Amino acid sequence: MRNLLFSMLVGSLFAVASPADSRALEEPGQQSGQASGMLSRTVRVGNESHGYQLYVPANLRGKEKPPVIVFLHGIGQRGEGGFVRAEGGAGAVARQYLEQVPAIILLPQCRRNQFWHDPEMERMVMTAIDQTVAEFRADTKRLYLTGVSMGGYGAWHIASQQAGRFAALVSICGGSPLKSGDRFAPIARRVGRTPVWVFHGREDRIVPVNESRQMVEALQAIEGNRVRYTEIEGVGHNVWLNALAEPQLLPWILAQHLS
Repeated sequence: MRNLLFSMLVGSLFAVASPADSRALEEPGQQSGQASGMLSRTVRVGNESHGYQLYVPANLRGKEKPPVIVFLHGIGQRGEGGFVRAEGGAGAVARQYLEQVPAIILLPQCRRNQFWHDPEMERMVMTAIDQTVAEFRADTKRLYLTGVSMGGYGAWHIASQQAGRFAALVSICGGSPLKSGDRFAPIARRVGRTPVWVFHGREDRIVPVNESRQMVEALQAIEGNRVRYTEIEGVGHNVWLNALAEPQLLPWILAQHLS
């Protein structure tokens, strides 16, 4: 049941994606690290202030060392103000499913006209992670990076630039952020033995399936690699529906930890 809920909750992140009201639903007066529900936070990168959302299930409130799943959205959710509604019917749907996941879900938002591999966006994501770990005393050995489409590209980039920081990586219909030269081997070398699960639809016309095939091939050349690849026949860019319906995905993610 928990696996099904995970697939539904991430699906809800797409269904309710909106720059609309994303005010935190935490109770006023709660101490840092004691809040739960859909929360809004702010982080500074240089002179810029960036908002991000996170969801803390009620049963994790106040508990030490919860895991953190970072979700990098696709190109359609870029903007400001949060991309998951905190209120209304859509927000209720998101909260219902997010509440069932035994992890904090961190939801940074990429600025319009920028990409996750831009230096400012990478710094924003990493600073938001650090801030979340500090506020909720999260487990630094159980930080998980996931991304879909543009977020899949971002997951490869950030994981390669932050080698050894994440316990697992999930890229769904993503690809290499490198523009020239060998676009895959340098990423694979930096990701190294990090457990990775890659999903792609064979009929994807937005992000060619060769993006994932070549990345997986480069990872398989790394001694001791821990890469899994699932390619879905007859499916296009919406392969995330198939990926998130995979019953082993959430258990696999949460079973990984840094030594």
